[in-house]
Amino acid sequence: MKTVILAGGLPSIVADRYEPIPKPMAEISGKPILYHIMKNYSCQGLDEFIICAGYKGDYIKDYFLNYYLYQSDITVDLNSNSIQVHKKKTENWQVTVADTGKDSSIAQRLLKVRAFVGKEDFLVTYGDCVSDIDIGSLVARHLESQKAVTMAVTAPTGRSRALPITEKGELSEDTPVSHQFVRADACTMVFSEKIFSYLQEFSEDDVMSEPLMKRLAHDHEISLYFHEGFWSPMETSRDKHYLEYLYETGRAPWKNWQE
Repeated sequence: MKTVILAGGLPSIVADRYEPIPKPMAEISGKPILYHIMKNYSCQGLDEFIICAGYKGDYIKDYFLNYYLYQSDITVDLNSNSIQVHKKKTENWQVTVADTGKDSSIAQRLLKVRAFVGKEDFLVTYGDCVSDIDIGSLVARHLESQKAVTMAVTAPTGRSRALPITEKGELSEDTPVSHQFVRADACTMVFSEKIFSYLQEFSEDDVMSEPLMKRLAHDHEISLYFHEGFWSPMETSRDKHYLEYLYETGRAPWKNWQE
């Protein structure tokens, strides 16, 4: 199953740089959060990635074009113009970086990479958050439901919008938020090919905009996966410092690999 990573938004406000960079390239302990996301997914058996780039997409392309060198020690002989690579490190990843436009909506970005996705179910995640979501369990839930969308939901942060979830644990068109199931979008979803007809209709919206979710709920085409573990965006300097603290103290829940 391919993983689509939404990486085309505004510049990062947490990167310690004079020149702005894409949000997914802001670093956690020396490596882009994009790397952390992909490494986590890779350790769960997912090695095909489609990155929806936009703002300064060339920055992301350059990272992967030179990934082999960035991850290794090198010796450069300036006289002979030769490079010797030491401690060669790489990943078993297939990465497609697609220029989906600087100002495109998320729905438009997904429509632009449809040819890369093909007719199979696929994962979608945001390029500025990390979690310890069990992707295998999420996919199993999706295959069982046979819906257009399976959406991971989690306990909301102070900045998250609570979703209208019924007492049965289903997304509602208009039911007030249940006190039993106060959850927010965990920015991780599984889509079937059916989603593209909805994206065409709501092409000006974000992928999980309120109008789109209401339509999916009305058509009974959305299922929820309740994630009780860790999830965090990296939107502020405080988020960045917290995630770096977890990583550097060996307590990062999303780190499922050995250095």
